[in-house]
Amino acid sequence: MVSNERLSIIDLIMISLGCAFYGLGLVSVNIANNLAEGGVTGITLIIRYWLHIDPALSTILINIPLIIIGYRYLGKKALVYTVYGTLALSFWIWFWQRFYIPINIHNDLFIAGILAGIFGGVGSGIVYKFGGTTGGTDVVARILEKEKGIQMGKTLLALDAVVLTLSLSYLDLRQMMYTLLASYVFSQLVNFIQGGAYAARGVVIISRFPDEIAKSIIQDLDRGVSYLAGQGAFSNQDFKAIYCVVSPSELTAIKRIAEHHDPKAFISVLDVTEALGEGFTYNRPKKKLL
Repeated sequence: MVSNERLSIIDLIMISLGCAFYGLGLVSVNIANNLAEGGVTGITLIIRYWLHIDPALSTILINIPLIIIGYRYLGKKALVYTVYGTLALSFWIWFWQRFYIPINIHNDLFIAGILAGIFGGVGSGIVYKFGGTTGGTDVVARILEKEKGIQMGKTLLALDAVVLTLSLSYLDLRQMMYTLLASYVFSQLVNFIQGGAYAARGVVIISRFPDEIAKSIIQDLDRGVSYLAGQGAFSNQDFKAIYCVVSPSELTAIKRIAEHHDPKAFISVLDVTEALGEGFTYNRPKKKLL
């Protein structure tokens, strides 16, 4: 295994910071203004309303079986970061409820929707940026991707839609509309910070050490890798390019793996727009380099 597998103190600090920001918004904006949320966090809010269970506790209780089930689908480092992110989010939800910081918006749900999206988007974006997750639907989406070949983006979007629909059991339509506003702001901010909240990303790596990089991607991220045959237009030399599809939260890890083996590696990120046949994909270049 390469050094990329080693835990980074900076990563853990930033994941905790992102969870703190997310948790603050959840307590001081979402809960304070009766706005819902997607994913497992949204389920904890439903449970809070109907069963009066603290979201700090239900976050852990819901994620424990998901992490156990998803154990074999997560690499060692990803598993540690997922467990850490789950515990960090739970702690900060507990913390902000006991050291409450009021955000006075004079009962304006439009502002509440914007702020909920900002807190959630920035917090989650930081967590993803440093290779972490907060468990929940990310684990479910990865399992379905591995077992059924369903793209993570489609699963995450579908699960959010289900949770938001269930949230109508305690919200009225007006509150739900402002929750959807928060979800839109959330997705745009995560897109800005991380490069996309739900869409999968195709990564092309051109390096002098393609075999070493490919091996590390397979071992560290448990992702499939393909080789693309290429030829330099100027040098006329043949080379192998690496192509793989990853979730947005794994882009930073891909960059670190490539830089570990070849600091001069060229990395291009592509939007995966449509999958056809047995694993073949058409891609639209995003004009973005890591």
